[in-house]
Amino acid sequence: MTIQDEIGPADVGLNEARLKAIPTYFATSYLDTGKLPCVATMVSRNGQVVHEAYRGRTLIDGGDPINADTIFRIYSMTKPITSVAAMMLFEEGKIRLDHPVSKYIPEFADTEVWVKGTIDDYETRKPMRQMEVRDLFTHTSGLTYGFLMQHEVDAIYRREKIARPDETLEEMCARLAQLPLLFSPGTRWNYSHSTDVLGRVVEVASGETLDTFFRERIFEPLGMVDTDFYVPEEKLRRLMACYNRNPDTGAITLSDGAGADSKLYRAQPPLLNAGGGLVSTLRDYHRFCQMLLHGGTLEGARLLSPKTVEFMRMNHLPENKTIRQMGDKTFSEARMEGNGFGLGGSTIINVAETMQPGSLGTFSWGGLANTFFWIDFEEELIAIQATQMIPSGCYPIRPQFQQLVYAAIDW
Repeated sequence: MTIQDEIGPADVGLNEARLKAIPTYFATSYLDTGKLPCVATMVSRNGQVVHEAYRGRTLIDGGDPINADTIFRIYSMTKPITSVAAMMLFEEGKIRLDHPVSKYIPEFADTEVWVKGTIDDYETRKPMRQMEVRDLFTHTSGLTYGFLMQHEVDAIYRREKIARPDETLEEMCARLAQLPLLFSPGTRWNYSHSTDVLGRVVEVASGETLDTFFRERIFEPLGMVDTDFYVPEEKLRRLMACYNRNPDTGAITLSDGAGADSKLYRAQPPLLNAGGGLVSTLRDYHRFCQMLLHGGTLEGARLLSPKTVEFMRMNHLPENKTIRQMGDKTFSEARMEGNGFGLGGSTIINVAETMQPGSLGTFSWGGLANTFFWIDFEEELIAIQATQMIPSGCYPIRPQFQQLVYAAIDW
């Protein structure tokens, strides 16, 4: 994919000067001040990429300039891909949203809900209903993440080292099912390992490992040549470093090295982390977004029906509630106000409440290291942003990028 010379921003209703101002804004605000190692941005409209910019380097204190070949850890931007895989099986009749998760992973048949106590001595009760496949898509399963630091159940996850890199997805889900749920499925929204469990459902329903399904059914048909759970040796030099910013002190430390100095992505991992394990490039992920924008099809490769994509970006939270209304103070990779949750990502149900320009039904999600995408179906617009700084939201670069992109619309 390249920016076509004969198509400019004005041809698709975007202001060229305002698009060119985007990388300058981030360079001045974040790169020149040493807050971020890099910022990559991409915008397309009507299927045409009219903005693609790469600023910064693979190391915050050196390295090589980033470019279109730079590979980023996309973390939770893996979730929409896993959700598409599951919906492909849904279209084949191999998965139903109302099936209990225990139909695919029997260990979940007896999972109970936390009532009270400590991490060493606690009471549980039976849930009001069993966890269903739809709950895995929407993070209403009652599962959680250890890093949320909100509840004793989170602490139990940390103690049990859920999502150890040396275990398989099957092993992780079997252990996870033995731990208490945070709440009865369907009653709240809580960001969680739900998509990891959905990945295991994909494996069981398809009879394939998740990496094989992704490669044969999604990546190869879409031409996503640089997306995987690890980086092959011949591509390692393209993997940039990842950093961590202390929320209290602002100190920046190295989380994982660049290229051959990476400790986590040099070989295929035992754990195929369906909720956050992939690496990718902006161009690869743009092809995935294009498939969704075009109703499940890209360049002759059909993954989903247009009606399925339309169904995925509806709000699937009960009573059309927002993430904020169901999630209280829990963490989200998209703004909680004004956003409901579809099958695999957030979906705007009230534009004004998001406090950003946008459109109803815009589908989006982000990743731990401050990667982010959104698809505005009404405007036929895709925007993708990437850097490598943990945690997400440590700087307001996502809403700033949205402000700048929407300000570039002329018609």
